[in-house]
Amino acid sequence: MLDHRIPEPFHAGELRAQQLAGGGPPGAPIRSQMPEQHRQFFPLLPFLCVGVADESGWPLATLLHGEPGFVSSPDAARLRIAALPDVDDPARPFFDAGAGVGMLGIDLATRRRNRANGVVAQGDGQGLLVDVDQSFGNCPKYIHVRQLAPVARQTGLVTAFGAELPDEAAALIARCETMFVATSSGASVRAGGLDISHRGGEAGFLRLDGAVLTVPDYWGNRYFNTLGNLLLEPRASLVMVDFASGDILQLQGLAVVHWLVSDASKDVRAEREWTFRTVRGWLRQGAFPLG
Repeated sequence: MLDHRIPEPFHAGELRAQQLAGGGPPGAPIRSQMPEQHRQFFPLLPFLCVGVADESGWPLATLLHGEPGFVSSPDAARLRIAALPDVDDPARPFFDAGAGVGMLGIDLATRRRNRANGVVAQGDGQGLLVDVDQSFGNCPKYIHVRQLAPVARQTGLVTAFGAELPDEAAALIARCETMFVATSSGASVRAGGLDISHRGGEAGFLRLDGAVLTVPDYWGNRYFNTLGNLLLEPRASLVMVDFASGDILQLQGLAVVHWLVSDASKDVRAEREWTFRTVRGWLRQGAFPLG
């Protein structure tokens, strides 16, 4: 008899994370192609969150932007992105054909978000064509509602740093309500299994102690894409924006998942947490054209 069951959508790290957390989701609508509502959603967005890998395989999170419609779907298996990272973005050199990419479309005004992970099929000086391997939605929890509009910015300095964060970067983290984290499953999944996801909360939900950032993990869809990746590959990247100034902070670091919260009184909603030790980062002044 032929077996028509859908293959397991989760890799070994995600399955292990679900086990450690006490169970996975009741169902997993992770598709190999985008449903029509996702194809209609991406062209509405003025920015797109993207995770790639640098020359060493270390994830690097960034934000692409353009007029709504700069992301489109020529068919259910592909996304076309008419934008590239800014010339001073550390992620710009890594969008070659064959590169794995994780993509998150998020509308902060309506709290809708959808993910699409895949591989760059074509890249040129104008943008990218991505073959989609995974398409799935996310629940709207913990998204800080924000109405974004184009803002004329004067781009400024790009400050590169190591493990010691400059004061401006630490202050941006303290104000942060919206963060994105790029992770990889490494060699076990095609093109590195790049993924990027959202973390959000009130200002102060991220706790910084020197070079170490503690990120609470709240109740969600129980897919554990991010934590499952971190069990296989601890290298990760964060990106966050100061929407008032347009400053973008990008970090690369090493993450460790803690399945018991160290001090529940600090965030009673946290079911677990993970720490991120910064290795290097970039602060790009006025680089985000929305606010």
